[in-house]
Amino acid sequence: MFRKRFYYIIELQYLGFRYHGWQKQPEVNTVQRMLERTVAYVLQHKNFKTLSVGRTDAMVSARQTYIELFVDDAPLDMDTFFPLFNVNLPPDIRGLSIKETDEKFNIIQHPKIKEYQYLFAINEKFHPFCAPYMVNIQEDLDIELMKLGARLFEGAHDFWSYAHRANEKTQTEGTILHCELTVNEQYRANFFPETSYLLTVKGVGFKRNQIRLMMGTLIDLGRGKIDLEFVEKTLQPKEYKIKLEHIAQASGLFLNSVEFQ
Repeated sequence: MFRKRFYYIIELQYLGFRYHGWQKQPEVNTVQRMLERTVAYVLQHKNFKTLSVGRTDAMVSARQTYIELFVDDAPLDMDTFFPLFNVNLPPDIRGLSIKETDEKFNIIQHPKIKEYQYLFAINEKFHPFCAPYMVNIQEDLDIELMKLGARLFEGAHDFWSYAHRANEKTQTEGTILHCELTVNEQYRANFFPETSYLLTVKGVGFKRNQIRLMMGTLIDLGRGKIDLEFVEKTLQPKEYKIKLEHIAQASGLFLNSVEFQ
């Protein structure tokens, strides 16, 4: 029997602190699991599937991301579906918009620019309410040196050292359009420390754990364990094979925006 399929793009944001990442996994709670449970509840059937613009790791959040929703047999009444979908989502997941697309659109393969941000504070231990949003590094770091190090990531490089578990078939070349470490002026709460810091990275085709490995390298730079020359060496062709082990904590990382090209 011929199956007719209908295609939608849903814009989302979520706090990832209590989830084991985006992708469904047995016996653990994930964003995709909760989202698909909500869709099934609203539609009263399971004749659908979802694809994400990217899979976030455990405890990683998203201020803006997208999923593609494929629904079989009958189209959605978007004016009815979307409000019900949103009200039934958990409080730490929110739908921002929905629009119809077609079979020509592929959310995974479509060219896109992503911007990630990483929020952290140093020295004194901060208020426990900060934990879902930023990482606390309870030591002094050379922030000015870290700012210089962040700029080294900009441009076209071989990011083999920043691709977790890369093998010979992994495509590790990529381009960072913008990488900057600044004092955080963007996110505020009365329980935040007086001073916190924000790493902003914008580019195309990020690898698994790439931002967290970049952040780990910058933390090691701020600690004085490595120097700027070492950072430059990690961006050389993969024949040099400098293996990095410091993957920064996940809770300070979030996908800030996705721009389809």
